[in-house]
Amino acid sequence: MDAGPLTGEWHGRAVCVAGAGISGRAAARVLAERGARVTVVDARDDEALRDKLALPGVTVRLGDGETLPDGTDLVVTSPGWRPDAPLLATAAKAGVEIIGEVELAWRLRGPGAAPWLAITGTDGKTTVVRMLACMLEAAGHRTLAVGNVGTPIVEAVTGDGAEPYDVLAVELSSFQLHWSGSVRPYAATVLNVAPDHIDWHGSLEAYAADKGKIFAPGTLAVVNADDEWSLRLGERAERSVGFTLGSPRAGQLGVVEDLLVDRAFTGDPVREAAELAELADVRPYAPHNVANALAAGALARAFGVPAEAVREGLRRFTPDPHRIELIATVRDVAYVNDSKATNPHAAAASLAAYQPIVWIAGGLLKGADVDELVRSCAGRLRGAVLMGRDRAQIATALARHAPNVPVVDVADTDTGAMDRVVAAATALARPGDTVLLAPVGASFDMFAGYPARGEAFAAAVRRLTAS
Repeated sequence: MDAGPLTGEWHGRAVCVAGAGISGRAAARVLAERGARVTVVDARDDEALRDKLALPGVTVRLGDGETLPDGTDLVVTSPGWRPDAPLLATAAKAGVEIIGEVELAWRLRGPGAAPWLAITGTDGKTTVVRMLACMLEAAGHRTLAVGNVGTPIVEAVTGDGAEPYDVLAVELSSFQLHWSGSVRPYAATVLNVAPDHIDWHGSLEAYAADKGKIFAPGTLAVVNADDEWSLRLGERAERSVGFTLGSPRAGQLGVVEDLLVDRAFTGDPVREAAELAELADVRPYAPHNVANALAAGALARAFGVPAEAVREGLRRFTPDPHRIELIATVRDVAYVNDSKATNPHAAAASLAAYQPIVWIAGGLLKGADVDELVRSCAGRLRGAVLMGRDRAQIATALARHAPNVPVVDVADTDTGAMDRVVAAATALARPGDTVLLAPVGASFDMFAGYPARGEAFAAAVRRLTAS
């Protein structure tokens, strides 16, 4: 059932919002304002959460995330809930429709709503969506980065009386896309696909298929010509353009010498190319970040953004922390924080940007195979310092592919562990080297999240500089 934005079309519907996080609370509030009978359920139960859920017209059931409320005719699930979660499995068996907050937002859009420029991929989503927002703003558009980053998308599309947006830059995860059926972006990109979240999706093919849903009927597909999965998913699109780190063909954006150029959105793509920016405008500079800039530029150009606004947007862009972030240079050794590199694909991109490297790695690998990653980067390594629960898997791969690279195993998990990790890396490094935190794994075995891990690394480096 494709319900619309009018209050009457939601009035009286019995909606279960599964998950009391930021997106779940936003969905509950918006639905209740439109007259739906909303019940929020979550396995967690604490006073702080109850305070956040004190919303008019919303029933709260905490401490039980498994039982579907009686009479439910629609479930709006938070992206982290797996399809085999008991509540969702019960709903599916009973024929109750299950959607996510993104799908809900799409259905709540009113007449003349802002088009969406959408981004998904294993890595680079947040960087691209923020670059894109900067380009759109530089062109004079009222815009916002939403979806899997920043403001919940239901809040952006409902507006609450604010001036409407011209266009939205939307970051979408594979989880969000899994629960979306009717979303039709104006233009969209799959940046890349590599094994990740396989425990949630069940297989790489299922994960990629959910990513590919972003190339909906009528959507202009922006395809990464250097990524096999992006190319494959783009084959079904009605219209497509590409981007590449090589010299672009007609219908692509790419790199010529030190320039980012467009041969897709010019008057004559066969004979004409538009200069968008210089490589020096991409910060921080690394090959994968140039690809991010090209993807953002392609989406912006698809929406009619002039070339000069693409350049200005890149110059305005401020990189987020914990993404190939130079913390300090100490005695001619650079210390770089890429704590956001939580899978082999992201770590490979980071490792490709430096040489020689003392690599700090480890954490929760989430079932990922690191053998090919280690084989590909072995020649760039001065040494490695391993930490976290799954460090032994990385050590095994290093012993196989880089037997002459010294490896330090740090088994500690206390609050001072990162100081010992940084000290061990410093002892291995020589002038001109880069000590690179590109962990490959998630951080929850030792830290509250990848930002906390990156902050611990940065603090340890700063203490090193003060000594």
